[in-house]
Amino acid sequence: MKGTVIKSTGSWYIVRDERGELTDCRIKGNFRIKGIKSTNPIAVGDKVVFEYEANENYGIINEIEVRKNYIIRKSVNLSKQTHIIAANIDQAMLVVTLASPRTSTGFIDRFLATAEAYSITSILVFNKYDLYDEEQKQYLYELITVYEKAGYVCIVTSIVESKNIDVVGKILKGKTTLLAGHSGVGKSTLINAAESDLQLRIGELSSAHDKGKHTTTFAEMHPLKEGGYIIDTPGIKEFGMVDMDKKNIAHYFPEMRALLNQCRFDNCTHVNEPGCAVKLAVEKGEIALFRFENYLNILGSNDVAIYEQKK
Repeated sequence: MKGTVIKSTGSWYIVRDERGELTDCRIKGNFRIKGIKSTNPIAVGDKVVFEYEANENYGIINEIEVRKNYIIRKSVNLSKQTHIIAANIDQAMLVVTLASPRTSTGFIDRFLATAEAYSITSILVFNKYDLYDEEQKQYLYELITVYEKAGYVCIVTSIVESKNIDVVGKILKGKTTLLAGHSGVGKSTLINAAESDLQLRIGELSSAHDKGKHTTTFAEMHPLKEGGYIIDTPGIKEFGMVDMDKKNIAHYFPEMRALLNQCRFDNCTHVNEPGCAVKLAVEKGEIALFRFENYLNILGSNDVAIYEQKK
């Protein structure tokens, strides 16, 4: 029987079959997917084949269909290398805030670059607009200008002010959407407002550290009333990138990718090479300095300070 994994709790998986019925499943033996070494061999969104165990009320997953895509990050479990967040995604919605808690551009750019690497369209949602002071609002519009220029859809939302909740609902319609962001940015509250039939758990903000408390323990896929699915994920504190060749990372920054064939050298890393079109664009203000700095940080270099001194 075929179905889709809608929830993973580590050792057990809930699978919705083609009839819409749910079955608790386990994986067969040391099930591993060729070429992927991860803490979770099967992820939410995976299309699987399973069969009912004899004389038991659960199923055994014995096959996984080829993934359209997946999104992956470094695992917090140091004994393993990676963790697959979800598979077979149409788009990713990254919910961020500039206050309570603040989301760094470093986190944003690591997530966006990873989504680009796996050919997943990303939407940026700047939530909790009602909490922003004038300085934060000015910074917000500067960020939106940069990210829209790079080709990303940006939405400003507020539950308190009912700002653009309907826009979020329209973007979700008919798509399988990965919902991601730090704990406390209001992911679940936002989706509950956009999709009235859903009642995702809502967490509290820790006043001691101005950070969210985890409420979603495991990734879970929820059907939407007008078609499509939302994959709710646990709040991500850090986003470690894996399985990327350093020479390809610039390809995952759209505004840099557009200039790569203009560099003097085909293997330009955009760090110290002469005739670099990317560095020239940064100097002219055509590429945001913070995006370039985040690119350099992803490379794992110390060239950010060197570049600033040269300017």
